[in-house]
Amino acid sequence: MRVSPRIGTALKGAIRPHENDSAFLLDPHRRDVPGRDRMRRYDDWDEVDLVIVGCGAGGGTLAQRLARRGWRIVVLERGPFWDPDEDWVSDEAGSHELYWTDKRIIGGEDPVEMGKNNSGHGVGGSMVHYAGYVPRFHPSDFEVFTRDGVGADWPISYWDLKPHYERVERELPAAGEWWPWGDPHGYPHGAHPVGGGADVAMEGAMNCGITMKVGPVGIVNGVFGNRPHCIYRGFCLEACKVGAKASPLVTHVPDAIEHGAEIRADSMATRIELDESGRCRGVVYQRDGREGFQRAAAVAVAGYSIETPRLLLASTSKRFPNGLANDEDQVGRYVMVQGAPQVAGRYPGLARMYKAPPPEICSEDFYETDPERGFARGFSIQTVAPLPIEWAQHVLADGHWGRAMREYMRDYNHWSVLGVLCELLPHSNNRVALTGEEDEYGLPIPRFDYTQSPNDRANIAFAKDKLHEIWEAADAQDVLTIDRYAHLVGGCRMGASPQESAVDSDHRAWGIPNLFVADGSVMPTQGSANPALTIMALASRLAERLA
Repeated sequence: MRVSPRIGTALKGAIRPHENDSAFLLDPHRRDVPGRDRMRRYDDWDEVDLVIVGCGAGGGTLAQRLARRGWRIVVLERGPFWDPDEDWVSDEAGSHELYWTDKRIIGGEDPVEMGKNNSGHGVGGSMVHYAGYVPRFHPSDFEVFTRDGVGADWPISYWDLKPHYERVERELPAAGEWWPWGDPHGYPHGAHPVGGGADVAMEGAMNCGITMKVGPVGIVNGVFGNRPHCIYRGFCLEACKVGAKASPLVTHVPDAIEHGAEIRADSMATRIELDESGRCRGVVYQRDGREGFQRAAAVAVAGYSIETPRLLLASTSKRFPNGLANDEDQVGRYVMVQGAPQVAGRYPGLARMYKAPPPEICSEDFYETDPERGFARGFSIQTVAPLPIEWAQHVLADGHWGRAMREYMRDYNHWSVLGVLCELLPHSNNRVALTGEEDEYGLPIPRFDYTQSPNDRANIAFAKDKLHEIWEAADAQDVLTIDRYAHLVGGCRMGASPQESAVDSDHRAWGIPNLFVADGSVMPTQGSANPALTIMALASRLAERLA
């Protein structure tokens, strides 16, 4: 049954998503995923239709879609199967286990710190601890080279993903105001109320002539199956014990299990094996100190921008001595981050910035290229809400220590923080490669080198100046600035030929007909939007193509 957008918005979560009962399968009184005790278990020798490596935004969505089509699915997830009631705490320091913090070697002129801000560990992936912001990419993001002469064009268009954007937004569900940028659209749930921290930021933006909108966030705002309403407790980035914030753990895994998928947690994939004809025949993995081999008719890798290239590069053979899909030395290249500096403003009144979804108000007025700015592409603006330990990092980054830090920490509730996401361009030498050092599984430890281009530096500098203008226009008494990155993508990008990419437009690895990549590593450009929604939409489209 199709419902008009106006009626659909009024009914909010009363309308079930299309072919996904996850929200209605959850227990109304407990936050753990039901059905785990009766989840189907496959034997290693039993050839399943598809092994998926990783259960984050890409792997979780792909598993749910294909399980619904009757595919026999095993998902190998290195981390645990989380029970929010038992495993998660309302505490920054106690949330360390959510992050993938294995040793990484970093280099380049502008190295990227690995860990908390760009990795996930466990069923649900990094969406377990993301801020909840779920904007779409713009149509221009898929045509960056054609429009602006930089970066690369995608082999698919925005319009290929639009129906999948809409479907995933209904599943999360996304809550926000009418979105006027890119391809204008609305959201299934209305916007969350604006808190004190966002109020002062909104005033400054309006004084600068900048349009701000509330949302979109993948956080329940109303009735939605057995998912509860957000209670604005401030711990989105430490995993949502309430269950209001969307992640594959609650939005796709329950339905996948209901339709026969096995989520095999605590299982580290170490190698993809091929048969003599060059086709995948399964995945070698380690669990509980023992090595297993899950046979499969096809393999999809969804380990994200570090682990996916690492697994492909480490899976060498006589036919592929340099790693899978890497005949042209494309695996691991064009890894991107977003420039994500933040500027905080201080006010005499209580802002209590944590009492709302962290990315509460947002603007994409600067998203597209403006030749007058002197650089290609652009950035988005959003509120953020660091909790006290993270706030201390902001204070330290601005050069304050000792007595001054104590004063800034006591002042925490008077501050509001704005951040930007700057689109940084893909460059072939920004890449993941293997080192000669091995980890506990015998896998080579990866090295990630990253260097900004002049265009990247100009974009970040302009965006930071804009944040200072907003706080000045809002009469901030003091400001603090921190430089940082966010959101890894790329490393196995999709394209039209193996000379320029690792996979084709259907995510299929060049030269290996039954190997697919189903995560953010396939993205040819970064955009200025958080990537979670686009990764889920890409996985949804891949499932449609496979089915």
